[in-house]
Amino acid sequence: MSNDVNRFDMAALFLNYIWVMPIMVPVVSYLVWQHVGLATLAALAVIFLQTVVVQAYLSNLQGKFRGKIAKRTDERVKVMSELVSGVQVIKMYAWEKPFEKLVDKLRRWEVKYILKTSLIKGFSTALSVFSERFILFSAIVTFVLLGGNIRAEITFSLVQYFNLLQLACNVYFPAALAFLAESKVSVRRLEEFLLLDELKSFKAKELSSDSKGPITNGVDKEEQSEKYKPNPTGLILTNVSAGWPQNPIVDTLRNITLNVKPGEFVGVAGYVGSGKSSLLQLILGELEPSHGTICLGGARISYASQEPWLFDATVRQNILFGLPYDRVRYKKVVSACALLHDFELLPVGDATLVGERGTSLSGGQRARIGLARACYRQADLYLLDDPLSAVDTHVGKHLISECITGLLWNTTRILVTHQLHHLKAADNVIILRSGEIETQGTFEEVSRSPLFEELLEEVEQPEAEDDNTAKGSTQLLRQRSMSIKSHTSVNSMVAEYDNENEEEPEETAELMEKGRVSGSVYVKYFRAGGGWALLALALVSILLTQVAISISDLWLTHWMNDVEAKHLRSEDEKFNAYFTITNNEANVFNETSESLIMDDTTTNPTSPTTMNPNLTIIGTMVKTALTIQNITSGEEPLQHSYYIYIWATAILVSILLTTERSLLLLWICMRSSIKLHNLMFSNILAAPMRFFDTNPSGRILNRFSKDMGIVDEILPKMILESLQVFMATLGILVMVAIVNPYMLLTTVVCGVFMYMWTLVYLSTAQAIKRVEGVSRSPVFSHVSASMAGLTTIRASNAEEMLRIQFDEKQDVHTAAWYLTLTSNTAFSIWLSLISAVYVIVVAYTFLLLDDGTTKSGNVGLALSQGLILVNMVQYGIKQVTEVVSQMTSVERVMQFTSLPQEQTDGSAPPPGWPQRARLVFKDLYLRYDMEAEPVLKNLNIVIESGWKIGIVGRTGAGKSSLISALFRLAPIDGHVYIDDVDTGEIALKELRSKIAIIPQEPVLFSASLRYNMDPFDKYTDADIWQALEQVELKQSVTSLSVAVAAGGANFSAGQRQLLCLARAALARNRLLVLDEATANVDPNTDALIQKSLRKHFSECTVITVAHRLHTVADSDRVIVMEAGQIVESGHPHELLQKSDGYFTRMVKQLSPASEQSLRELASNAYAQHFKYVNAVEQVQS
Repeated sequence: MSNDVNRFDMAALFLNYIWVMPIMVPVVSYLVWQHVGLATLAALAVIFLQTVVVQAYLSNLQGKFRGKIAKRTDERVKVMSELVSGVQVIKMYAWEKPFEKLVDKLRRWEVKYILKTSLIKGFSTALSVFSERFILFSAIVTFVLLGGNIRAEITFSLVQYFNLLQLACNVYFPAALAFLAESKVSVRRLEEFLLLDELKSFKAKELSSDSKGPITNGVDKEEQSEKYKPNPTGLILTNVSAGWPQNPIVDTLRNITLNVKPGEFVGVAGYVGSGKSSLLQLILGELEPSHGTICLGGARISYASQEPWLFDATVRQNILFGLPYDRVRYKKVVSACALLHDFELLPVGDATLVGERGTSLSGGQRARIGLARACYRQADLYLLDDPLSAVDTHVGKHLISECITGLLWNTTRILVTHQLHHLKAADNVIILRSGEIETQGTFEEVSRSPLFEELLEEVEQPEAEDDNTAKGSTQLLRQRSMSIKSHTSVNSMVAEYDNENEEEPEETAELMEKGRVSGSVYVKYFRAGGGWALLALALVSILLTQVAISISDLWLTHWMNDVEAKHLRSEDEKFNAYFTITNNEANVFNETSESLIMDDTTTNPTSPTTMNPNLTIIGTMVKTALTIQNITSGEEPLQHSYYIYIWATAILVSILLTTERSLLLLWICMRSSIKLHNLMFSNILAAPMRFFDTNPSGRILNRFSKDMGIVDEILPKMILESLQVFMATLGILVMVAIVNPYMLLTTVVCGVFMYMWTLVYLSTAQAIKRVEGVSRSPVFSHVSASMAGLTTIRASNAEEMLRIQFDEKQDVHTAAWYLTLTSNTAFSIWLSLISAVYVIVVAYTFLLLDDGTTKSGNVGLALSQGLILVNMVQYGIKQVTEVVSQMTSVERVMQFTSLPQEQTDGSAPPPGWPQRARLVFKDLYLRYDMEAEPVLKNLNIVIESGWKIGIVGRTGAGKSSLISALFRLAPIDGHVYIDDVDTGEIALKELRSKIAIIPQEPVLFSASLRYNMDPFDKYTDADIWQALEQVELKQSVTSLSVAVAAGGANFSAGQRQLLCLARAALARNRLLVLDEATANVDPNTDALIQKSLRKHFSECTVITVAHRLHTVADSDRVIVMEAGQIVESGHPHELLQKSDGYFTRMVKQLSPASEQSLRELASNAYAQHFKYVNAVEQVQS
């Protein structure tokens, strides 16, 4: 999406020269032949050597390196994508350093080939500079050696011809070859991607049914009681087996036979890894069956995923998901999914932007929005993958009664759940074990099975949430929500948003600079390449290179002037000699004639003189001719070898200096690129969480992919070519000023016009380039979001809608790119007009101001250099404008090199800290936004060493914010002490590395299992196996080197959470935090986690943010939070003695059996606690 596709955009600008060059070479060669004959062959040989042999080889080599660069870039961007997605976990684990090393390693591999490509480009660019002179040298020297009479008119005609060939053969044609080679690599990569195996939708067999009635889900039972006919669509699986490809975990389905009748409600339960989610994926067609048959009868399917997928849009847009807005149905759906109360909490109701991946919402809200999306889509079969795990008791009851058995009462439903009490409402219950159906039947039938009894022992219900949420909850959601436009009040969240054409809220706009790129950007860019000393060396090298090039051109002019002067002297001597001798002989002739006349009568007629007087005249003519011949033969020939040797030396020096200049400058640019990437990456790693909450991942990845691609590969070559053109232009102006000072006036006038027009174009081009850069981010964000929700998208048949949205975003970017091309073309046309005027004025300058002393060599040099200057200035200004435009990528990268940073500095903690893990929160306030109300307000908590603390409260009460304060993920006022040490004074890395965390959403990375457990490589394999054994995962893992898919996709949700617990066991920290770690796992996994905590973390201080009240029933203390404050705290048993206490009201929301079980658990824990306290006191006494 970033680099491969961009190759086509760039290649389109040059590919025409692949067929233009073969036409141009024969035409120009014929014209050259007319001047120098066989010497043309020498020039063609050099052209063939440079173009066909050298440039083709370099282009092919560049194409090979391009493939390797693309592969390395993909790997780096993939890691960056995972890093951005899991940045909060990385920060809490203090894993920045290993990820920095990983990205640095990938970056080094990438830079290795980028540098090789840059060296090739540098040599190719240097070749294009001296190739014209080398071709001219070969032609002229060959012509002279073959005895040709070299003259200025021949030489400077050749200069123009070879300049045309040089541009075509050594600039545009190599560029076309290079882009063609890179495009072929991109085409091959795209072809490999497009030819990957696609998801095969199996053809379900039709189910026979006599009923052909319409689908009528979502209407009241009373409305359909008389005319309702059972839905004809059911589901039959016969001996179906399936497995995930290359899955290291034994999580397959085997011999599944299932008959779901139309309109039936089926509940699915089982231990972690038993295949519950895989069963739904099988029905969806995401998991291909290896054996058996599946019959769906052409059912329309709707799906709610276990991990809710939300895209960066409003709540309503996430629910509608491209479907038309039906006011009546929409209200029924949001009411059935218990969202009306949440709309009152959100800043502007269902028009609130949820943020990327739903970051501005709680887990329960995300789950209910995902369920509402599935319910709004009218379907025959609803697949619901545990949407109840993230909600509290009375909301869960509401969802069962009003949604699953209410709104969807006449449809086929399959519900995966860990909360077995909800299965009482199911018509059929399936219990899975190790990928097989252990038992199935009605709830009463299944409940008698041993496996169900095992599961039932672990059943517990989560905390309740009061209907009257405090004001603090609303404030928290307001602070976490993204910036939006508000047009309504909280009291009418749905009613006022019934207009489907209402203007939608907009995402926080991406920062875009205005005006020209600041000069400081250029200074920082070049300083990053090696400092002032290296820049000075580069400037000296550039200057010396141009001096050598100009000397070679001036020496050629001097040679031609000497040839002309020698020729003129020779002609003058011949003429003078002829004139002198002719006059003398004429006098002799006259005297002879007079003598003949006078002696005519007296002379002997037989005398020779008398007989043939013409002999005297003939003799005189012969004498004159012999005299001229002697003058000519006595002329010293011009020593061409002298000029050739010096000219060759100048060209050789210019070749060496040009190559050195190109390589040095590209090396400086490469150093700048490396430093900018490293600086940007380090700033991203140290950026506060607020930055990631307000910037979509596509926006961040755009900087690391497209922008860095430009800085790495495109910008350096453009800078090199721009500097070469600038220095060449300066050299031409100096040479022209030497031979004809009057041309400076013309140059200044035309230069002023070009400069003014360039300024106009630059401001436009930079603005367009910024728009083009900003318009790329939504494309990347859209693709990233779509990839994350592919299962939901395909299940909803929303591929076409997502494709249309992608096309719309891509069209915006394409429009900006097309505007870039058209503005460039218009600018070129105007430059051509100004250049044409300049050439005309130059020609007339010599005609009108010739005083008879003008040398033809000077005229030839001025005209040829003037014509070259025209093309060079046009090309140079284009390149300069491109540099300025592409510098916006540097500007965008630099925006991320000066981000607000977390306060990482601090002192080292005492040795062995923390030894007791005694925790104190004193006068604590926390704000996510400094301008908003605090989320935590004046908290004062004391947690003694070894205590097990449970934190409960409603949505938005501030439970997770307390963890943010502990890990310093957000700025706080007040103090947090661990073992009497103020954590605000401890280095951030040291603090976070001393606290173990099991997050609510487990994060795994696409690396080996060992790397996911121990990225620092501090522990032995035996230590890691021991940690896996402690969480009972050892039997499920075949090897520590096994590959983990992105996001841990090849592990179940419960297994991912157990791996996070294994990380904590491996770290052996004295302080452990669980952030609703068991909210999305089955009761067995929850029980396993609790068992591991009691067994392996008994001496640790444990803070548990609880979703299930049974999780904290045996805690030493329970803290009840509301609106960012502590409203109740104490031992669970003590709190339950308060008939109207907060904790008591929560417990009363449970079923009578669960309430009684919880009270007994709290009472037993209370007795054990005081038994332990008394024992300690006796020992101490």
